[in-house]
Amino acid sequence: MRLPEKLMERIADRIIKELGEEKIIEVEDPYTFKKKILAVFKEAEEEERMLDEKTKEMLKEKLDLLEESSLDYRTAYRAVRAKLAEEMNIHTSRRERMNQIANMIKDLIMKDESVEIYEEPHHIRNRIRQILMDAVKEEEEIDREVRERIKSYSRRIVEGTPEWNHLYRRIYEDALKRRGLL
Repeated sequence: MRLPEKLMERIADRIIKELGEEKIIEVEDPYTFKKKILAVFKEAEEEERMLDEKTKEMLKEKLDLLEESSLDYRTAYRAVRAKLAEEMNIHTSRRERMNQIANMIKDLIMKDESVEIYEEPHHIRNRIRQILMDAVKEEEEIDREVRERIKSYSRRIVEGTPEWNHLYRRIYEDALKRRGLL
C-alpha cells in the first residue's frame, strides 16, 4: 500500500500525539521517533515494491506460456502476485496490510528504549490500528472519488490502460492537493 508522504507523516504525528495524550506511551524525542515510524512505512512500501518486481519478473519469464494459453496479462498478474504475497507474508488487502503495519509499529514501540510504555501491547496495537484505519478510510474515499470522476467521462476509459492510469494519477494528485496531502 503506497500512501502519500504527507499522509504517512500525518499518521505518524497522530500516533505520537494521541498515544501520548492518552497516557499509553511517552516518547522522549518525538521528532526522532516520527522518523522511525516513517521508516516502518518505507519498509512496508519497499516490501510491496519487491513483490511487484518479482511478479513482473516471473511473468516475463513465462510470457510464452501466457501467450500460448491466451491468458489475460492482468489476470495472470493478479494470480501470481497473490501467490507471491502469500509466500512473502504480505497481505494485499488494504485493511489487512494496515494490520501488519500496526504490528510493526507496535513492535517498534516495544523495542525502542526512548519510549516509556504504560499499556499492554495489544492495547497499543489496537489504538495504532484504529489510527491507521482512519487513514485507510480517507485513502479509500480519495480512490472512490477518483474512480467516480473517471467513470463520469462521456467516453468510456478502460481501467488498466495507460490512458486510465495516467488519468487516475492526475486526478488522484488533484484530490490530494485539495486535502492538503501533497
